[in-house]
Amino acid sequence: MAYKKILVTGAGGFIGSHLVEKLVKQKYKVRALVHYNSSNYLHNLHCLPEYVLSQLDIVSGDILDERFCRDITEDIDAVFHLAALISIPYSYQAVKPFIYTNIVGTENLVRASLENEVRLFVHTSTSEVYGTAQYVPIDEKHLLQGQSPYAASKIGADYLVMSYVKSFDLPAVIIRPFNTFGPWQSRRAIIPTIITQLLSPGKELKLGSLEPVRDLNYIDNTVHGFEQCLRVPLADYYGEVFNIAYGEGISIGRLTSILQKIAREDKMIVEEPQRIRPAKSEVMKLVGDYKRARNVLNYHPLVSMPEGLELTYRWYAEYYRDPYLKLGYIT
Repeated sequence: MAYKKILVTGAGGFIGSHLVEKLVKQKYKVRALVHYNSSNYLHNLHCLPEYVLSQLDIVSGDILDERFCRDITEDIDAVFHLAALISIPYSYQAVKPFIYTNIVGTENLVRASLENEVRLFVHTSTSEVYGTAQYVPIDEKHLLQGQSPYAASKIGADYLVMSYVKSFDLPAVIIRPFNTFGPWQSRRAIIPTIITQLLSPGKELKLGSLEPVRDLNYIDNTVHGFEQCLRVPLADYYGEVFNIAYGEGISIGRLTSILQKIAREDKMIVEEPQRIRPAKSEVMKLVGDYKRARNVLNYHPLVSMPEGLELTYRWYAEYYRDPYLKLGYIT
């Protein structure tokens, strides 16, 4: 199926902005949704080159507005739904906004997509829905465990999309990325947290627990997984989930050591209690099995984790030298 016009919700986010850039470079017509704010701030879209920005149909709004969702899905062939509240720590403090945005907002979009006969709806899940692994690597049949309000809201959204496939024939698949990293990522994420402290004055690295193990996947790999949804026939797989992972795990402690070597720094690690999740909420091990995505989507990691860490460090180092530069990829 030829998809020409694509809607990306959450286009100002980390993954969304990189996905928008890739789609424009692949000659798709892209409508990019950013959450409305009074200053008209475009978030990570500001990192895009001018020639990419000039080709975007940028719209501001809120997926909690049903009429707005109907308007933005008009004349759209495929939707990549990435808009969500994603901060795990904040989800402990404000549960209801996560329920409204991640579940109700998703329902508004799938209903609007049905009404406007969108031909493919790609919903973004998260590896956090698996909770602490019962076995590794984690495949798509693994038990779902809501170990944080954020994870619970994403489980709800995933099942909502599945129900629309079964109840109303929504042409949808679910992409479940594991921990994605790379340029432009928020400092709240673990890799930017470590890198920015390595680039700053001081002799300490203030971190949370060093024991959790994560499957860290460079941004180009995750975007590749999304884009493949437009390139392969998916009619036989509507309602199914695809893990987008690197396939290897690394502890936060080991990750910190690698980044210290890249930065040529040797700072003392200090564990801060406020950075540690509640004990029963911490997800100790997330390592993904991406065989289904490989077999169906022809997905495979394009960039190794070590190479991705080098590229990410170089981007942040350049940004710290001149934060007012409009920086794209450093390759």
